[in-house]
This record gives sequence, structure tokens and C-alpha cells, in this order.
Amino acid sequence: MSYAGTNVQSPMQPNWEHFPHQADMGVRGIGLTKEAAFEGAALALTAVITNPAKVIPTQPVTVACEASDDELLFVDWLNVLVYEMATRKMLFSRFEVHINDHSLHATAWGEPVEVIRHRPAVEVKGATYTDLLVKQGQKGYWIAQCVVDV
Repeated sequence: MSYAGTNVQSPMQPNWEHFPHQADMGVRGIGLTKEAAFEGAALALTAVITNPAKVIPTQPVTVACEASDDELLFVDWLNVLVYEMATRKMLFSRFEVHINDHSLHATAWGEPVEVIRHRPAVEVKGATYTDLLVKQGQKGYWIAQCVVDV
């Protein structure tokens, strides 16, 4: 279930959208920086599960990952978030990403899942390499996208 087709904020905020893909769901982050695109895609990941506006960002969780290129780093980033959500039984709605070469350090803020309030629609099993893309577009915006298995 998708809670918003596109979340258009200001140009300084990370934006996100979903795109359909057979039985799964595509997540896409769009931002002025690669970090903002990764943050937007993380918010899109949450939006596959629940309405991100219902998730109160009170508890910080620090994560890190490394990969040989931006696309693999992006998949690792989303999979780290899927792992943290599953093991901590949390949802996240705020993200701060820092990327140096192909090393990512981030903080995700969220709260424990409350089934009645959050009404989770699906469980995301993981990010895939399907439709995987991390690139800077012609207008300078970064796009980070892939399909997640639900």
C-alpha cells in the first residue's frame, strides 16, 4: 500500500516517490545531493509499510555500511534499515545520511511499531538490484532507486 505517490517538499528537502513493479514496490529518492536522495528513498521505504507522518522520530539509531560503488551502497543502506526495523521492531521517519566515497554513516530516527496507530500494510523483506539506479540527472538532482521485495 502506498501512502503518497509523490512527496513534493521544498527543493532543499529530500523527496520521494513509489513506482509500481509487478508484485513488489519501487522506491525512489530525489534530492539536490546524493545524501538527500538516499534519505528520500529511506522515507519511501517507510511509506511502503505505513504513513511516515504517523511515525514520531524520537529514538535515534546509528548505522553504517560500505560498498564498492554507489548503487551497491544504496542497496546496502536500504537493507540495513530493513534489518534495523525488523530486529528493533521500529519504524523510521527521519534520516541524516553522510557519504564519503562509498562509505555511509547515518542516523535514522523513529519509534517502536504500534500496530493500531501505524497500521503496517506489508513487511519489506529487502532491497533488490531490480531497477537499481543512483545517478545525478540533467537538472542536477540526484536519483536513488530500486525495487523492494514485499
